[in-house]
Amino acid sequence: MDGINNYIGVPCLKVTAELDTGLEVRLKNPAGLGADRLLNAVAGVQKYGAPLVVVDLGTAITLDVISADGAYIGGTIAPGMELGMESLFSRTAKLPQIALEAPVHYIGGDTTEAIQSGIVYGTVGLVDTLLRGVFKELGGPCRVVATGGHAEILAMHSEMVREVDQWLTIEGLRIIYERNRFE
Repeated sequence: MDGINNYIGVPCLKVTAELDTGLEVRLKNPAGLGADRLLNAVAGVQKYGAPLVVVDLGTAITLDVISADGAYIGGTIAPGMELGMESLFSRTAKLPQIALEAPVHYIGGDTTEAIQSGIVYGTVGLVDTLLRGVFKELGGPCRVVATGGHAEILAMHSEMVREVDQWLTIEGLRIIYERNRFE
């Protein structure tokens, strides 16, 4: 951050829960909340209201849960689809590198389709199961918005995820910058 300010002359903000985010964070350790998760929650609440669950499909699959009164109350973290594939390929002999796309059938007709089915449909099952548990703990269903590199493929096959917003994290950056900009 100092380097950017020193060399380019642009002051920077480090995204943390200590900034003015407009979002109450009700975690045991608010400082432990990752910047990406905070950004998604801030933008999600502003754009979609509360209660809300933001599903981010990147290196990790995260669910960020916003209560009915608009507070960040927690979430889940699981390995992402590419991380699962990398682990499979690095620890299993003779498996080919494949494109991450959903096959037509759950039962793969060859190794590539079998891996695609396991990764894609397994992730969909993971997310839908987590969402059912979150809804049970919240006392009912709420809006769900997905973001991240694999959000579209999830939404195409999920029973519970219908909305995709690929710009949510960037929107969160804008919102937090505007709330904390240097005058």
